[in-house]
Amino acid sequence: MLSYDSRNFHAWQYRREVVGSLEALGQKLVGKTEVGEDPSEKVQASMVEQEFEYTTKMIKTNLSNFSAWHNRSNLIPRLLTERNATNQQRRELLDQELEFIMQALYTDPYDQSLWFYHQYLMATISLTCPEKAKIVTDLTSKDREEYLETQIEMVKDMLDGTDDCKWIYQGLLTLAKQYLEVEAGNKAVTTMEMTEWLDKLEELDPLRKGRWNDLRKKLEL
Repeated sequence: MLSYDSRNFHAWQYRREVVGSLEALGQKLVGKTEVGEDPSEKVQASMVEQEFEYTTKMIKTNLSNFSAWHNRSNLIPRLLTERNATNQQRRELLDQELEFIMQALYTDPYDQSLWFYHQYLMATISLTCPEKAKIVTDLTSKDREEYLETQIEMVKDMLDGTDDCKWIYQGLLTLAKQYLEVEAGNKAVTTMEMTEWLDKLEELDPLRKGRWNDLRKKLEL
C-alpha cells in the first residue's frame, strides 16, 4: 500500500498495528530458547530500530511524507530508551536529526510537514517539555540558547530567494518565542525583526489575520 501511496496515514496506522502485534508475539518468544539452539538466533521483541530505518528510507524517497516524519517522532523516545543511550549519544541523535531536517528544509522550505518535524525537535529542548519526551535530558540554559541561536540563523538564511514562504516566518516566530523563554536577550533576534515577520505573515496569509494578531499580543509586539 505504501509503495503506491507513501503518505497514506491509514496504511501507516495499519503498519503500526501489525508491528505492535509482531512485537507482542516476540515478547512471548524471547527467553524460550530450545536446548541446543543458538541464543543469538532468538526472536527479538522490539522492532523500533527497523521501523526507524524504514522512516529514513521513506523520507529519502519523498521528503513530503508527513506520516513518515510523524512516525519518526513517535519512535525516537523509545529508540533512546532501548539503546540505553548516554547523554552524549542523545545529543548526537538530536544533532543528527536537526541536520537531517535542515537539509530537507533547505531543499523545500514550502513543505509544511518538514516544519512540523523541525518544531517537534525544537520542542524537545523547551523548558516545558515533559521529561519522557526529551531527547537530551541534561540541557542547560546555555545549551538551549546555543541551539536556538543556531537554528534561528539557519532559518533566517532561508529567506534569501524564498521571502514569499510563510512557513519560514512562522518558524522564525516560533523559535523567537522559545528564545525569549530562555531569557537569552536579543542577541539572535530583535523586537523589530519579530514585528517585520508578523507583518509579512499577515501579508502572505491574510485569511489567518486574527491568528497573527493574537500572536502579536502574546509576544507584546
